[in-house]
Amino acid sequence: MSDKKTDVVVLGAGIVGVSAAFAVRQRGLSVVLVDRREPGNETSYGNAGILSSGSISPLNNPSLWSALPKYLTNQHAALRWNVGWAMRNPDWVIRFLANATESRLRPRATALHGLIGASLKLHREWIVKAGAAARIRETGWLKAWRSDAVVAAKAEQALLTEYGIASQLLDRQDISALEPAIVPVYKVGLLHTQTASVDSPGNVVNAYAKMLAGAGGEIRQSEIRAITQDGEGWRVQLADGAIAARHVVVALGPWSADILKPLGYRVPLAFERGYHREYTPNPARTLQRPIHDSDGAFLMTPMENGIRVTSGVELTDRDAPSSFAQIDEVEPMARGVVEFGAAVGDTWRGSRPTLPDSLPMIGPAPRHQGLWLAFGNQHIGFTTGPATGAAIAAMISGTPPSFDTTAFAPSRYL
Repeated sequence: MSDKKTDVVVLGAGIVGVSAAFAVRQRGLSVVLVDRREPGNETSYGNAGILSSGSISPLNNPSLWSALPKYLTNQHAALRWNVGWAMRNPDWVIRFLANATESRLRPRATALHGLIGASLKLHREWIVKAGAAARIRETGWLKAWRSDAVVAAKAEQALLTEYGIASQLLDRQDISALEPAIVPVYKVGLLHTQTASVDSPGNVVNAYAKMLAGAGGEIRQSEIRAITQDGEGWRVQLADGAIAARHVVVALGPWSADILKPLGYRVPLAFERGYHREYTPNPARTLQRPIHDSDGAFLMTPMENGIRVTSGVELTDRDAPSSFAQIDEVEPMARGVVEFGAAVGDTWRGSRPTLPDSLPMIGPAPRHQGLWLAFGNQHIGFTTGPATGAAIAAMISGTPPSFDTTAFAPSRYL
């Protein structure tokens, strides 16, 4: 059988890949989106569903140094790390820590602000176009502290204000007025008023995929075996055939480095593994918005299937056995804030792809014409997926993206 031919093949049907494929199709190019699973069923499924305007400060910011002693104990809910993984990846750890400086904060925050702003605009446009507008909530999201953390909250607010991002500082009474169903355990809160959330990130990605199909894009479910250069184009080998294309977009999230390795690229990719559980809600005591418990290092949010509680970061090998220590630790704390019932379904685990500077790769592979990289969006992939994909589509079409992508160039590592 001859290979199927198309202008663009997008590998990976998470939020980034679906977005890239739809943006490519909007520009009039033929596109095939390929994944081993249905759209939105891997890393994009399990997040907190936040479309965050204020996630401009990377995890490796200057405050990491003051928190490092408690993280080194490997007992904190915010971060667990595998010693063996750290010993096998010292270069990544060193480069990650080297970025946690004042001089490296503002350039990355500026870059992320541009990416996030462009992405939120597309999310709000696409979710209506995809017929999923009922899933979005314009209620903001709340970061809350059990401790008297006014200084920390004001510092975060100052950074947001610097970039024109609105927020409100709240005291205990303000928080109770905002979320009357929760136990008043929080002394200080920072409400991100320009942030939205959805009740099922997986279903939103799936809705975007159906929008792609309705626009004439093809979605193919198959195991991806390899990509190879074929004349002036590319050949994507699948378990059930092959596709020939002028362009290939690698948007495979935590699996991206694997597909690129045979081409000579050594991607310094690590994995922010995270877990979530969903619980039967009490309809009389519901959350109105996502709440990030800063001291407890967890996030709880109302979802279609109930209250979703997400854990902190676990740094280890992508496919290491699950460890439920963090999610087990935070569940009682979450129950002490809002009333909910038994767990619904199994505990979910995902791996968020992270580069040492906490910025994604968005752009052309440096040594191969027609190969495009779109991954590494760490824990804000759901927020930043649409603009990541749209930027790649613009580059393929030979036009500049709507925001500055210089900081995201793959050549900084490859």
